[in-house]
Amino acid sequence: MEKVPVTVMRGGTSKGVFIHQKDMPNDTNLWSDFLLDIMGSPDERQIDGLGGGHSLTSKAAIINKSARKDADVEYTFAQVSLTDKFTDFKGNCGNISSAVGPYAIEQGLVQAKEPVTKVRILNTNTQKVFIAEVEVKNGTFHYQGNCSIPGVPGTASPIYLSFHQAEGAVTGKLFPTGQPIDVLDTPYGNIAVSIIDYANPLVFVKAEDAGLTGIELPDEYTPDILEKLEVIRSIAAEKCRFASRHEAAAKSPAVPKLTLISSPADYIDTKGIKRHAQEMDLVIRMMSMQKPHQALAITGAVCTTAGMLLQDTLLSEFSFSGKTIRLGHPSGILKTEAVADPAGTTIKVVRTARKISEGYVFTKQSYNMNTLNHIG
Repeated sequence: MEKVPVTVMRGGTSKGVFIHQKDMPNDTNLWSDFLLDIMGSPDERQIDGLGGGHSLTSKAAIINKSARKDADVEYTFAQVSLTDKFTDFKGNCGNISSAVGPYAIEQGLVQAKEPVTKVRILNTNTQKVFIAEVEVKNGTFHYQGNCSIPGVPGTASPIYLSFHQAEGAVTGKLFPTGQPIDVLDTPYGNIAVSIIDYANPLVFVKAEDAGLTGIELPDEYTPDILEKLEVIRSIAAEKCRFASRHEAAAKSPAVPKLTLISSPADYIDTKGIKRHAQEMDLVIRMMSMQKPHQALAITGAVCTTAGMLLQDTLLSEFSFSGKTIRLGHPSGILKTEAVADPAGTTIKVVRTARKISEGYVFTKQSYNMNTLNHIG
């Protein structure tokens, strides 16, 4: 058994366990088993660990001070499976990313500068650097503010995330297959998709081609529809060379993320609020670990924005005005901002974060840890 310091933080519409890298097992081959242990997986309820019984709350962030000149901290994201003895380290999570800056400031890994501290964060999963702008007051992260985001109750201070030159984050290519549109041969017929890797790899499918309206809410997907979407996603995973289509659910469950797109339309969101077509440029529904996302992954929003700026993709036909793109998801409207300059395009999104608890977690098994943490 080990006693390990951890912090539980909400980042955007996700929640995860934040751990300093020095408090992780010395052998990185044990990281997956360690995270499964502390989260209580595999178990759909995660009753014996810190996980919340949902893919959005079964996440971990491992943080360390960076020795690189272009980064202040390094952050490894882990998506811990609920049902399988598996931890996915392939991609990043934009929502969890929003809490990395506040954590780094509070842990003393970054010097706080008022009123806003820019934290340069290297995501080791993708080897991409992004920037978090964090409000600071009295030498630490300032929690209070008037910023609200769909899917999270209340308000907090805004955290701005900027993703620059994030193409090929996981596969090394903007278009992993080399084409902006692929036609997949599926048991349901030929289905056109766009597989785009920008901040995270996504496979975009028109909702109508999957037999859906596009405005479905998370509890409206039948088991048959979820199976159909996973079959499409698995074939795309095979084309990305993540795993064979028959092994994708087990070996690459988190990437690529299947994303349904459709034209702006009126719908009632998960909070019962009427959303109007004129409020959005695109309707979007994402899958997360084979289940409907309750809101929208931030790296998904960034990838979608990039796709709308590109030519000849399924996203190209959706228009927007100015530099702001409005994405209608199950919990509301998420806005991104695309800023072009000579160095390339930067995609910016606002999030909020909050520290929920701080203390220790006790493992069931023993690992190759700092001996001070071993208690029996």
